[in-house]
Amino acid sequence: MANGTLTVWRFDTPNGADEAAHTLARLAEEQVIKVHDAATVSWEVGKKKPKTHQLNNLTGGGALGGAFWGLLFGLIFFVPLLGAAIGAATGALAGSLTDVGIDDRFINKIRDEVTPGTSALFVMTSDAVMDKVHDAFAGHGPSELIFTNLSAEQERALRDVFESDAVEA
Repeated sequence: MANGTLTVWRFDTPNGADEAAHTLARLAEEQVIKVHDAATVSWEVGKKKPKTHQLNNLTGGGALGGAFWGLLFGLIFFVPLLGAAIGAATGALAGSLTDVGIDDRFINKIRDEVTPGTSALFVMTSDAVMDKVHDAFAGHGPSELIFTNLSAEQERALRDVFESDAVEA
């Protein structure tokens, strides 16, 4: 697989990410972009926590799987609510994410930007025809684009972190 890019698109509405996921599916069908894994976060106004959903319809089982999304979303949205004891327990695993391109700055930026009344589309992709992807997403008006380019080594390390964690669990 080509070098992957973990991309996070933030939308100013709770349903913006779901709408963008339909565009992403169309682009994948047209082979404008290769989607390895994807998930959405939707946070309704007045709710204490967001809803998360892995988009298996785009990727089959997904390259990274539920363990990856569960840990990432847990670190971003749920650990701050659970307190220091749970945070300390996940600290070592979270620290290993730094080695694979996901660091505290990335997590804090998403935590600060994805709030009640917003949504986000998280996608692991490669082989994108960027001008076509840009044009397709322009109509959705994402308000923020955060991305981390992952080298092949980083992507392998990321998979290793979650595959070994899933086996031990």
